[in-house]
Amino acid sequence: MTSSKSEQPDRISEAELAVMEALWQRNPITASEVCDSVCEKRQWSLATVKTLLSRLVAKKAISTSPDGRRFLYAPLIARADYVGGESRRLVDRLFGGRAAPLFAYLAESEALSDDDLAEMEALLKELRK
Repeated sequence: MTSSKSEQPDRISEAELAVMEALWQRNPITASEVCDSVCEKRQWSLATVKTLLSRLVAKKAISTSPDGRRFLYAPLIARADYVGGESRRLVDRLFGGRAAPLFAYLAESEALSDDDLAEMEALLKELRK
C-alpha cells in the first residue's frame, strides 16, 4: 500500500530512514530481521530498532500486524514517493522551488561527474520529446 502525496507521513529522521530502507528492501519483516539488516552497521540494539519502529508506526509511515508472538512491519509509503517528497522539500527550501539553481550549484561545485551530466542531458532530451 502506498500513500499519495497529500498523505505523506511526518518527517522521517535519518535513523528512521535506515529502518525504512530495510523495510523497502524486504517486507513484511520482524523487528529482529530489521535489526539483522541495520544493527551491526549502526551499532544499534534491538531495543533501538523497536523504538524506531514504534515512531514510524506513530507517524503512519509503516504498518504493524501481529504474527503469533511477534509483529510484522511493512512500509505504508513507497520509496519513490518518499524520495519525491523529500526532493521537492529540498528544492523548495533551498532553491525557491526551482530545480535549475540546484543543478547549477551541483555542476559548479563539481559534485556532478561527466557521466552525471551526460545522463541529465539525455533525460532532458527525452523529456522534451
